[in-house]
Amino acid sequence: MASVLLVEDDPAVRGAITRALTDQGHIVHGVALAIEALREVSANSYDVVVLDLGLPDLDGSDALRMIRGVTDTPVVIATARDDEQEIIRLLNAGADDYLVKPFSSEHLGARVQAVLRRAKDHKQLKIGGLEIDVDRRKAAVDGQELSLTHKEFELLAFLASRQGEVVPRAEILQNLWPSNRDDQTLDVHLSWLRRKLGERAAQPRYLHTVRGVGVRLVAPR
Repeated sequence: MASVLLVEDDPAVRGAITRALTDQGHIVHGVALAIEALREVSANSYDVVVLDLGLPDLDGSDALRMIRGVTDTPVVIATARDDEQEIIRLLNAGADDYLVKPFSSEHLGARVQAVLRRAKDHKQLKIGGLEIDVDRRKAAVDGQELSLTHKEFELLAFLASRQGEVVPRAEILQNLWPSNRDDQTLDVHLSWLRRKLGERAAQPRYLHTVRGVGVRLVAPR
């Protein structure tokens, strides 16, 4: 059972999604406005946010940015917009998943469960001079705290949880960008992460690319 904040301005859609998620065992609180959503995530703890983009008071993409400013609660975008570039932009801005309407209640429920499983994988990891506190969503290398975006942290923590393994690129995309299988998205985030770890692809310390296969995170020799 999880607590879900549903941000949807259409009363019929809000009611249908609320009933579906409630039937699946979740506790759902629905709001119609972005400003109400911001108040809720600032004052209360939710396990996941389901966010529509076409809100009457503020575009959902701006609402996502503001939500990310106050919480790391997983956000699933649920909207009729299906532009691929918009999807990529929102996932890179901190959305954890993206569903295009219409979708079945079972599909939404499965996506909610997927982001909840990732969010519950809480632990502390230490690999060489790299320390990752998954609960507090903080990472440091050689004692210096890293300034990471939401997705950069998720990528680092995911690879660290499989330290020493070559994690296939397709598996990384499936877990972190399930609605976007574009290799370029992964390459860009790896490049940003390498720079913050103080390394380059040509001279890796922690992040090692195995050409044509995937990525491995190991302690520097």
